[in-house]
Amino acid sequence: MRNRKKWRILLLGVVCLLPMHILPVQAEEYWPEGPQIEGESAIVMEVSTGTVLYEKNSHEHSYPASITKIMTSLLAVENSGLDEKVTFSQDAVYKTEGSGIWRDIDEVMTMRECLYGLMLESANECGYAIAEHTGKSYDNFITMMNDKARELGCKDTHFNNPHGLPDEDHWTCAYDMALISREALQNDIFRMIVNTRRYTIPPTNKHSEETYLSNHHMMLNNWKGEERYLYDYCIGGKTGYTSVAGSTLATFAEKDGMTLICVVMKEKSPNHYLDTRTLFDYCFENYQLWNVAENEKKYTEGAQELKIFENEESFIGLNQKGCIVLPVAVNFEDAVPKISETHNDDQVVGRIEYTYANRNVGGTDIEITGAKVTEFNFQKKMEIVPMPEKKVIRINIKYVVIGFVSLIFLIGLGFGIYHLVDNFYLIRYKFESRRQQRQKFKEIKGRRRHRRR
Repeated sequence: MRNRKKWRILLLGVVCLLPMHILPVQAEEYWPEGPQIEGESAIVMEVSTGTVLYEKNSHEHSYPASITKIMTSLLAVENSGLDEKVTFSQDAVYKTEGSGIWRDIDEVMTMRECLYGLMLESANECGYAIAEHTGKSYDNFITMMNDKARELGCKDTHFNNPHGLPDEDHWTCAYDMALISREALQNDIFRMIVNTRRYTIPPTNKHSEETYLSNHHMMLNNWKGEERYLYDYCIGGKTGYTSVAGSTLATFAEKDGMTLICVVMKEKSPNHYLDTRTLFDYCFENYQLWNVAENEKKYTEGAQELKIFENEESFIGLNQKGCIVLPVAVNFEDAVPKISETHNDDQVVGRIEYTYANRNVGGTDIEITGAKVTEFNFQKKMEIVPMPEKKVIRINIKYVVIGFVSLIFLIGLGFGIYHLVDNFYLIRYKFESRRQQRQKFKEIKGRRRHRRR
């Protein structure tokens, strides 16, 4: 009895545990953890989607040093022409220190030359002169910097100068600098400048000789003969250093169609280069970009309108440039799409956004394509369709009477013929009956004559 009881308990346990093994278990959404780095604050952001691939204390307030100049350059290319003449004021020359290209009071350069001096040699006097020229005043330019930061979604930033020299009221964070860099990379002029290794400023009204500039970012340019930090996929960036900020570095890299921004802050040299390389290699190996228009095949609940995207004659479709970024082990179908409607753009009617592992991973716009389709407008005015003309039939009484009489005649003739035929058979029958009676009468009469003899 005891053995039976033990077997029953064991069997019950197996039955209870069996569903845990045979029922399908939904795989947990996977997101790589990332490597350990020396820097106190860092972030890697994918440019086209804004997806954060790696972060470490990315919202912690830090002094940016000269990576501030990314914002200064962005505002300059958005609000000034490259050929505009910039004059260096006394404040620009004497209220700046540190890195520079040693300009003089009332020296004149083009905005293009000032920007190359700012971003390649990190010239502080160029930053000051750009601010005065672009903002019409120095203080107004500082206001423009903070307004632009808020516009881009920066919540942990307050700028107080255009160059990044030490100031207690001048601070930001790695995440906000990534947002600013992402916006700047949308501008082709900015991209061209930060990707330049060397540039020559021609003689000016104060300098009779050319000024040679060399990009200080050692992942792009072997400045000072340092080739060990060169990175094949680097397309630009900005260095920074002050005693209070430590080494700061914003770097942009592109590989396999994916563009990444890496910002590291509160670093010690040369770890800012080493950590940046480590983070780039990690992200390029562990993430990949998916084009939404090429891969979106399914229809989601409440978004049946996606079916029209497969119709070649559809008048709306997915923007061909929109992408999402996912870990390499994850398929496009694993991302969850959601459609939202847009009302503030004549060409964009909505947007499809994707999430994965509780992260926004990108999306694309739903646009009017301009393709010609058969018009089917529910709201168009009702058109008046002319009715066909009614045909009027004129009746001639004469022909009606003739037709009616002819019809009666034909009916009567028909009955007459019917009765005539019927009487013909009757007459024939009577004639035949009489003939037979006469024949019988002759036979009887003949038999009587024979008897008399």
